Amino acid sequence: MSADENSPAAQHPTDAAGLLGPAQVRELAERLDVTPTKKLGQNFVIDPNTVRKIVRLAGVRAGDRVIEVGPGLGSLTLGITEVGADVTAVEIDHRLAAELPLTARALQPEAQLRVIRSDALELTAEQIAELPAPPEVLVANLPYNVSVPILMHLLELIPGLRSGLVMVQAEVGHRIAAVPGSKVYGTPSAKAAWYGDWSIAGNVSRRIFWPVPGVDSVLVSYVKRAEPLGTEEERQRTFALVNAAFAQRRKMLRQSLQPLLGSTAEATAIIEAAGVDPQTRAEQLTIFDFLAIARVEA
Repeated sequence: MSADENSPAAQHPTDAAGLLGPAQVRELAERLDVTPTKKLGQNFVIDPNTVRKIVRLAGVRAGDRVIEVGPGLGSLTLGITEVGADVTAVEIDHRLAAELPLTARALQPEAQLRVIRSDALELTAEQIAELPAPPEVLVANLPYNVSVPILMHLLELIPGLRSGLVMVQAEVGHRIAAVPGSKVYGTPSAKAAWYGDWSIAGNVSRRIFWPVPGVDSVLVSYVKRAEPLGTEEERQRTFALVNAAFAQRRKMLRQSLQPLLGSTAEATAIIEAAGVDPQTRAEQLTIFDFLAIARVEA
């Protein structure tokens, strides 16, 4: 299929058969009058090799239903559709949301893509229900300034997500994948563990972005638990305990959880009944420990 001279494909010839390279990304941004903004956490991926690496590490295959947040100009989107996956892209910028289907259609005529124009933090269950089928894989270059809130929102909103690979600021990525006892283990680590297993899948060079960010990035992989840890009510109680414990992470549990569990004596009794030492601190507890306390509290 030859490209019309006025089509995105003709105006922005691709690098590596259908993927956007550095020159094409900049040209497309200039034509749309898009200047990457720090407010929206926009840093566009410009390296086709990195795009294919991300898709490969995510294990995306033909027919997979993928949700992507913040597709921007479409660099990663095209890498996902290239392997035959069905992509739902969530984009807040109206210019980018309108252009993405045109770019995909011109560069990959067989691409399976739909775009939801929305702030990812405001994505609703109704919008997910309107899709032909719920997404099962998350692949995204998450906006760095709101990456954790977006991740938690999607995990809660789409319980059928079986796996994922997200690119985030290195500091944030290590917090998400942290285990109890480590210095960076905290609220994001404990809450993420409710949904599944997380690990650092690789480092990402700053040079593959435009503009070049001032921080390093990592890829974080996710695999869903075979069975849910608990009910939605238990999740909410467990997360409330996690919030309280890490809000005063240097205090012993019997003190940090007192606002939720009653007096120090009552808190101590509940924590001990859950099989947890009331003198330990939040950073030593697994998500299973927090759940055990939540169940006794109930």
